[in-house]
Amino acid sequence: MTYLLDANTLIEAKNRYYQMNICPGYWDWLLKANLTGEVNSIRSVRDELQRGNDALAEWVKDHAYLFLDESDDATQAAFTEVAQHLANTSLQMKTGALDEFLSGADPWLIAKAMTTNATVVTHEQLNLAARRKFLIPNVCQHFGVRFVNTFELLNAMEARFVLGQ
Repeated sequence: MTYLLDANTLIEAKNRYYQMNICPGYWDWLLKANLTGEVNSIRSVRDELQRGNDALAEWVKDHAYLFLDESDDATQAAFTEVAQHLANTSLQMKTGALDEFLSGADPWLIAKAMTTNATVVTHEQLNLAARRKFLIPNVCQHFGVRFVNTFELLNAMEARFVLGQ
């Protein structure tokens, strides 16, 4: 199975439970899982993260291969489907929610998952009653795209971070 990482999973890991100086094993595991084709993200996520001025922005620059291109025809077509669905449901959302969602990496992440049969990894939670903003899990559910959080990913892939000698 292939997993695509949302920016928030990398930001949360860096800021909290897998800080780069505390748990370098997590970051090494991501790279190892990428080499087997199991864990990736997309260039739009990379671009968002590179706008930062921190260790994560540097890590992203050094590991650009982790981020898949979404300019292929299939992803472009899927993005159009996502955008149309969002436009059709935008009247029930807060003003500006559509533009906010479409301006970021999230619709591209979903579109790429649709075309590669991947699972989206995000810390957003399904909330079908949400009206303030579009949520990745809500859109994923509409399109039949699987989604998990970081910890579900780690369990599914049987990740282990063992303290060395």
